[in-house]
Amino acid sequence: MSRFDTLSVARRVKASRTMQTLVFVWGTLLAAVVITLIVTPWQQNVMGSGRVIAFSPLEREQMIQAPLAGRILRWYVQEGSVVKKGDPIADLSDNDPEYLTRLRQERETLVGQLNLAQNRAFSLELRIQDLDLAQRSAVEGADARLRGVVDKLNGVQQDIRADEAALATARLNRDRQQALGESGLTSTRNRELADLTFQKAETDLAKDRARLREVVNEQSALKAERERIAAAAREGVNNARASYQSALESVQKLKADLIKLDVQLARQSLQQVKAPRNGTILRLDTFAESQYIKAGDVLAVLVPDTEDRAVEIFVKGNDIPLITPGREVRLQFEGWPALQFVGWPSVAVGTFRGKVTLVDSTDDGKGKFRVVVTPSENWPEPRYLRQGVRANGWVLLNQVSLGYELWRQFNGFPPALPEESMPIEEKKDAQPIQRKAKK
Repeated sequence: MSRFDTLSVARRVKASRTMQTLVFVWGTLLAAVVITLIVTPWQQNVMGSGRVIAFSPLEREQMIQAPLAGRILRWYVQEGSVVKKGDPIADLSDNDPEYLTRLRQERETLVGQLNLAQNRAFSLELRIQDLDLAQRSAVEGADARLRGVVDKLNGVQQDIRADEAALATARLNRDRQQALGESGLTSTRNRELADLTFQKAETDLAKDRARLREVVNEQSALKAERERIAAAAREGVNNARASYQSALESVQKLKADLIKLDVQLARQSLQQVKAPRNGTILRLDTFAESQYIKAGDVLAVLVPDTEDRAVEIFVKGNDIPLITPGREVRLQFEGWPALQFVGWPSVAVGTFRGKVTLVDSTDDGKGKFRVVVTPSENWPEPRYLRQGVRANGWVLLNQVSLGYELWRQFNGFPPALPEESMPIEEKKDAQPIQRKAKK
């Protein structure tokens, strides 16, 4: 059979109608699947799990500790009790029942010593003022005496100048009388009187010079006396000031001891442990009444009342670079019926919206990072959503086609970053990959 005959026979053979229908159906389905994968949007996400917490650390679980060592006398609460701020939790008793009384007596003694030290400091302050006044008075008296000596010195110096002038006059008169006597023009008596006057002038001058030396010596003595008086007065003032500073140190030391004693009294007075805020007693440690406890032992665990709730979820380190504050999160709470569609959050039922508020800068020691999510809408009431309830969270990322998402997961690629958050170099590297994915 020739080649042309074979082709002619093949043209005459027709596929059955059933086969044609199957081919058409499968081809249509394949085309529909391809179109669906290209057209259908898919929301990329990062999943994490965690629990409900209070957003403020002060409103999370708090340990109520024993403020002193002693014994438990009485419990006022049980597990699950609702308390308000200031409500009693338990009564404690010190091992030494008289310890508080002795502390109060010691405080009274310290207060008495403090009063005595303050009075002594006040007396020394008055003494310093008196010594200052006495010093000024003594120095002023010495200065007055010194001024008197200076005036006397000036008077003596004036007398000396007068004596010197009188001596010069007496010498001229004597010389003149001697010359006249030799010529016979004056009597012997006049010469004798001139000699007597000259000798008297010399004597007066010698006396005044002796007085000048005495006054100068007196002035030096008064200056030395003034310095001695001033030095003695300064020494007395300095000694008083030193005693005053010592008294002030004693006052400050006694005040410090009194503060320490007041702290001990305050601790011993806290024999009734009270609730620090409104909340619910979660757990009581098994301390039976009359059992010895140490300071710092945990008596109870309090869960504060709060409506400021948040969720902490833990995410793998591979996905943490994609999560930034402000991203939307869908949350599913334990015990709350929900139907979650990961890729289509808009059709999810029973999930709640939140936003990323905080991303820890380091892991928890196991390679996971904590992400804190706060509400973006009303969450269930606190009685339904208590602290510690487990939750699953999906941090929403980019919206891509379903086909691209399947291709990404098949190849094991990470979710794509938004272009505005990518560095320029990464954008250049990511563009060929995205174009290839679209093709």
